[in-house]
Amino acid sequence: MKILGISGSPRAEGNTTYLVKLALEEAKKLGAEVEFISLAGKELNPCIACNKCKETGKCIIEDDVEDILKKMLEADGIILGSPVYFGGVTAQLKMIMDRSRPLRSGFQLKNKVGGAISVGGSRNGGQETTIEQIHNFFLIHSMIVVGDAEPTAHYGGTGFGRAPGDCEKDEVGIETAKNVGRKVAEVVKLIKGE
Repeated sequence: MKILGISGSPRAEGNTTYLVKLALEEAKKLGAEVEFISLAGKELNPCIACNKCKETGKCIIEDDVEDILKKMLEADGIILGSPVYFGGVTAQLKMIMDRSRPLRSGFQLKNKVGGAISVGGSRNGGQETTIEQIHNFFLIHSMIVVGDAEPTAHYGGTGFGRAPGDCEKDEVGIETAKNVGRKVAEVVKLIKGE
């Protein structure tokens, strides 16, 4: 059981990274092999709508996206995290989403388990709309979408933080992020019959 966590924050050690890593630690407690990727500092370029991926199954742009997509293919579960940027995901995470188009051919992410985490600058700062965008990405890839597990059981991990380190004091964000990691691992285990 392998679970990949990706932080879409441009800050390498920000609140989103903190919560995604917490989620992965919970998955690890259930026996998952985990890997974390920060998109901060990665070379990421937007889709240019050339449609070459539809012909070849591969994006023609050479940057860090190809390696990230490969790791997504290898994972049984994927946790995507993003700070809220105008009610949605960051440009960094959106580039990964848009450039995943080659994986939609043949639905290569089908039945992988996806969970979402978001951090807003206020308690109700767009976390749910950001998570919805991540969930839509999972659904379009025919993945299995989970929220955070009971006892919270909502859309996903919802952190509240502005400055780096704020989420370390956010009990709701901590609890819901951990619950996401646990739920992703639980569902992967069910699918794999473990």
